[in-house]
Amino acid sequence: MNLYSQITPEILELSALFESNCKIDPALYDKYDVKRGLRDLNGKGVLTGLTAISDIVSSKIIDGEEHPCEGKLYYRGIDVEQIIDGFINGDRFGYEEVAYLLLFGNLPNAVQLDNFTEILAKYRSLPTSFVRDIIMKAPSKDMMNTLARSVLTMYSYDDFADDTTLPNVLRQSFQLIALFPLLSVYGYQVYCHYHDKQSLFIHPPQPELSTAENILYILRPDHKYSPLEARILDVALVLHAEHGGGNNSTFTTHVVTSSGTDTYSAITAALGSLKGPKHGGANIKVVQMFEDMKEKISDWTDEDSVADYLNRLLNKEVFDRSGLIYGMGHAVYSLSDPRANMLKRFVESLSREKNRMDEFNLYSLVEKLAPDIIGKRRKIYKGVSANIDFYSGFVYNMLDLPLQLYTPLFAIARISGWAAHRMEEIANAGKIIRPAYKAISEYKEYIPLEKR
Repeated sequence: MNLYSQITPEILELSALFESNCKIDPALYDKYDVKRGLRDLNGKGVLTGLTAISDIVSSKIIDGEEHPCEGKLYYRGIDVEQIIDGFINGDRFGYEEVAYLLLFGNLPNAVQLDNFTEILAKYRSLPTSFVRDIIMKAPSKDMMNTLARSVLTMYSYDDFADDTTLPNVLRQSFQLIALFPLLSVYGYQVYCHYHDKQSLFIHPPQPELSTAENILYILRPDHKYSPLEARILDVALVLHAEHGGGNNSTFTTHVVTSSGTDTYSAITAALGSLKGPKHGGANIKVVQMFEDMKEKISDWTDEDSVADYLNRLLNKEVFDRSGLIYGMGHAVYSLSDPRANMLKRFVESLSREKNRMDEFNLYSLVEKLAPDIIGKRRKIYKGVSANIDFYSGFVYNMLDLPLQLYTPLFAIARISGWAAHRMEEIANAGKIIRPAYKAISEYKEYIPLEKR
């Protein structure tokens, strides 16, 4: 079915009418000092709230002036790089430890960590017939829509769904953190069965496995994965778990929570935000961009050829003709994204295991060349560097994870951060979030219908 078979001439005419009456002169945003996207001209976010959950550092004040610096990310005041080094050196998985930290403000001791992982294991089972009655009915081609529908439907299975006291919201948060991998992977398996005619298998999770291990276990037909694969997926989950209160989906969580609504509605709204290609879907674009690049460049080690392709990207001549080099630049970070730096440390090891060092070297070359090429062509107010999307898509590709699960994997990680922010909003009993919009339409007299 063609899209335009659904859009009638009447719809086109009314759409044009809407557009003609709703265009706003861009100059008016400057006139009224409106911070579009809640950001100033330098890209710095407008301060709209306080949080104790995480902190992003991209600049330092020196002699009273702000200067870009190497990026840092802190979870509850602890450097994420130190957290990752800690659980890697301790030869354990880290996502559960980080989820505990984000929710409760402190790193768990051994007993607390064991108790927390047991809680998640207990909640890692869906209601009876949920897969058959919900996930298998009308499977969507987009796994984020499937995930959102499943989360919203869980409201009907919760006798205390509307109770917004902290103990109940914490219970709901445990359940969502535990179930997001199942809801995402099972939705994908059902889609492959009905749309791609593949065999349908629904593997139950294993209570002794970590979140990262269970994702690979229930996704793969043979359950098999290497220790390095599970370790790197775990690191990716940790790096995606939280990123301040100002990112679009987390801010959405605060906004919707402030209205007093239930947990399932708030998290579904966050999922709708994350689905957007400007937010959670960016790593898919990176992978697709590199596939196009590899087809058009014969020698991946030739800097001139790679630089020429990047310039053609900016000229809107190749790939999706958007004029963007995907995976480069970030709304907050300038000199570096610490998440990208941390992930890159593990990407090289996985590239060697998968015999894909040629591709890794191509990614590294683009990371080296792109900032200078962008800086010469575009007016930028801060540095440009690779963001986490630049390498995360490559990691997922090497793990043989399907493109359809890239954004749900982001959600699987970020649900712990969303849950912490929802509880923070409830605990501090703030006002309903309601920013102002300035009306610019002229006042007009009402005209009776017979005189129009």
